[in-house]
Amino acid sequence: MSIGRSWVDGRSLWELIERRADATPDGILAGDPHGRSMTFGEYREAACRAAAGFASLGVGAGVTVSWVQPTCIDAMVLTGALCRLGAIQNPILPIYRQREVGFVVRQVEAKLLVVPGVFRKFDYAEMARSIAAETPGLAVHVVDGVLPDGDPARLPPPPAIPATPEDSPVRWYFYTSGTTSDPKGARHTDETLMSTTRGLCDVLDLKADDRHGFAFPFTHIGGIGWLMAGLIAGMAHLPVEAWDPDETIPFFAANGVTQAGAGTAFHQAYLAAQREQPSRPLFPNIRAFPGGAAPKPPQLHYDLKNEMGGVGIVAGYGLTECPIIAMCSTRDSDEKLAHTEGSVNPPGAEIRVVTLAGEVAAPGEEGEFRIKGPQLCKGYVDASLNAAAFDEEGYFRTGDLGYLDEDGFVVITGRLKDVIIRKGENISAKEIEDLLYEHPKVADVAVIGVPDPALGERCCAVVAAPEGNDPLGFDEMVAYLKGQDLMLQKIPEQLEIVSEVPRNPAGKILKQQLRERFAS
Repeated sequence: MSIGRSWVDGRSLWELIERRADATPDGILAGDPHGRSMTFGEYREAACRAAAGFASLGVGAGVTVSWVQPTCIDAMVLTGALCRLGAIQNPILPIYRQREVGFVVRQVEAKLLVVPGVFRKFDYAEMARSIAAETPGLAVHVVDGVLPDGDPARLPPPPAIPATPEDSPVRWYFYTSGTTSDPKGARHTDETLMSTTRGLCDVLDLKADDRHGFAFPFTHIGGIGWLMAGLIAGMAHLPVEAWDPDETIPFFAANGVTQAGAGTAFHQAYLAAQREQPSRPLFPNIRAFPGGAAPKPPQLHYDLKNEMGGVGIVAGYGLTECPIIAMCSTRDSDEKLAHTEGSVNPPGAEIRVVTLAGEVAAPGEEGEFRIKGPQLCKGYVDASLNAAAFDEEGYFRTGDLGYLDEDGFVVITGRLKDVIIRKGENISAKEIEDLLYEHPKVADVAVIGVPDPALGERCCAVVAAPEGNDPLGFDEMVAYLKGQDLMLQKIPEQLEIVSEVPRNPAGKILKQQLRERFAS
């Protein structure tokens, strides 16, 4: 991808911060619901002051700093400050608690743990001090509205700029949120993150007048990617500390959001809010609804485009280990936008589909996605996990099932562990979910496999009804799916009605919770 328009680029995140501040110092980096805003010039200055403050706490090049922060301007400044010092950053999702945070900081050998005080009624400071008491060499710094501050004149020179992308050092540890085992830490460089961000900027055609609705955790790998996208394109973010549709959506609307992310759960909430005022556009400046992290029902794309405007959902596919290996483009057809997760991105990335028999799949043939590219992590913090994660040719085993269509676009059909095996037959949960989502009595849906003594697994549909609607009945569901020409063997034998389908902050359905709840 060639950098164009008013975009800037860099070989490190700090160089990118410098170049953006030089190019458009008065451009807006971010504006929040509290009325605070920060320009790119102010961002560089604030990052340098905070860097000097962290240096007085012993942070320097190669020192690992674990940190938990909400999605806010100070979190962006914190990131910039640690980049200026050449520290190794370990952003941690705010949903993690003592067991997970303690495991992570000990595995990465962090010297400093930075946390908020009390956030969303949870005392992170108390948790951090409890962890530090059991972790020799770990210090704690609580950010309660004020970052460390110091004199930038006392800072050492910025980190050396890598001569080539391959020379970019590991500066990031991102952890996947495991539910039944310890989290796994992916080792990333500035370049692995920026390579995928350049592709994001390209497919979304980001511009300096874009306004990005920052509704998901900044500490997610996608959060850092969006920070980089704003610096490359010179656009502004609208960060919210915690997703609350009643507060977040009006804030986005009042501030002219043009890119409203970041996944199915958020998009459903935008659509519900629009339907409460059908005669007046909620987001009149909307250009796209970027998506990812969780599969989308195809109908949701058409509903958003027809009822809210813009091009609809522009979805991508990736993992913490290899972010945005594929993504749709604003220039793609509705058919591709609705039914695929896009084509390989950026240039140099590769997607291979391997059948369960171990053969390279033909176009349209289902198998496991195996991937490699400039955004692929440099292995795990726990190197013993690498052998199982990568195949003999260096491709990362995703565990995701799907196929490449005749044009090379990614179609996700499920997870290897999410296939329901009923009497020896494989059933795709996503196929049933997509059909049920189109039913007017379904606001959200998850299809899971639960143990069954006769069938091995039985298919269970978990459905949330639209507000004010009667719930979907079992016989009604069966008749509807038969009318969609679904094989009888794939029709769920169990239907559960819930008030809300549980999702994590990135929008992924927490299917393990549902399996445990409805297994009996």
